[in-house]
Amino acid sequence: MNKFHDILVNQLAFEGRFITDDGELKKFVIIDAAFNMDKILIKLLLTKPELKQKFFTEIAGHWVFNINLFVQYMENKNFLKDSYTRYRNKIGLTINNKFMKQRNEVALVWPFKDCVLEGGQNREDQKRPEIFFNEILAQEEIDQLTEPKVLTNWKRYTVEGKKPVTEIKRENGTIKENLIIKGNNLLALHSLLPQFEEKVKLIYIDPPYNTGGNGDTFLYNNNFKHSSWLTFMKNRLDVAKKLIQKDGAIIVAIDENEQARLGLLIDEMFPEHENHCITIVHNPRGIVGTNFSYTHEYAYFIIPKGKKTIVNRKIDNGDIEWSNLRNWGTESERGDAKNCFYPIIINPKTAEIVRFGDVCEDEVHPESINVSEGELIKIFPIDSSKIERKWRYARQSVDEIKHLLRARVKSKAWDIEIGKDFGQYKTVWVDNRYDANE
Repeated sequence: MNKFHDILVNQLAFEGRFITDDGELKKFVIIDAAFNMDKILIKLLLTKPELKQKFFTEIAGHWVFNINLFVQYMENKNFLKDSYTRYRNKIGLTINNKFMKQRNEVALVWPFKDCVLEGGQNREDQKRPEIFFNEILAQEEIDQLTEPKVLTNWKRYTVEGKKPVTEIKRENGTIKENLIIKGNNLLALHSLLPQFEEKVKLIYIDPPYNTGGNGDTFLYNNNFKHSSWLTFMKNRLDVAKKLIQKDGAIIVAIDENEQARLGLLIDEMFPEHENHCITIVHNPRGIVGTNFSYTHEYAYFIIPKGKKTIVNRKIDNGDIEWSNLRNWGTESERGDAKNCFYPIIINPKTAEIVRFGDVCEDEVHPESINVSEGELIKIFPIDSSKIERKWRYARQSVDEIKHLLRARVKSKAWDIEIGKDFGQYKTVWVDNRYDANE
């Protein structure tokens, strides 16, 4: 058994997801992979004859994975230190027949989660009861609901006004015009799916906020209860996920009424994406409530994990913060990075940076921060105490940030400053352009 145990441990360790930094196997991650028929796990087990014989059954020439036997072995006391009995505490909540202790995520469960909600767009005074179609029991009705629909009453909007549509501009079979489709969004999204699956760069969703009040100006039914609203959103996010391209982004606007539940739903539906909740101050004066005056709403950004998707914001010239290009403090001296000690040549009449000089040889020691070169001036990273320091950018990379630099006189000597005209967006947006009243 020890030999078999070692074979299994060594084989599973080939997959980084299954092992900790300390070399211990992640038991519950492996169990979760087994329940999900993870291809990498099954391939690892099939590769070794001993494991194949133990955890697979041959049926008509095919090897069938015995999930229950594998999970039972994983939980056995002979396998890992933290298991003292093959019989675990079987009392507790389960999702898809897996105990919550065996899962690595939090799952959001609600009534009608396994249904499709059409979500009528009738006016508030023409509401009708919403119909839930169960994904298994009403497959025919769902297929009829989501099959592509014929778009009618086409109009083309131009600078001269509305004009009749005689043809749709296409290129290689793809529509090359901006389309505004008015109708039930679930039906419209599914109608777009055959042509635009995995081709959409950005999807912005402004759903009903489910406030339960009469103050909404939207023309669709905005009186869902929490469970119905979650079904409504899940159905639409399901098809949005199919439409978005691999490096695309989805943005969902929401307020405090459903923000928490929507966040859990997105986490569950997009496990391979980053999910950022941004606060947007849209009403600085506030909407008076019983205890608090609400000034903000939210926007969830669903973007590819680990990829630079959100562009940097542009900073106005008057708001740029300037600082010395010359390093200071610890590890700021010339000897700490020799390729960061070179002259920056400027024209003192225009304060223009003309070029960057070569890295200075070790035996070259400028007398001061400024050294004249005809009508030009060489500026070196030397501080007021005449200590040779270094620029914050090496010679091989400084050309790329030349547009961020400026030369100016400081303490009767020319020096170089850097000021970034861009920055990352913050998670709280406060500006007049977000103010609904402005």
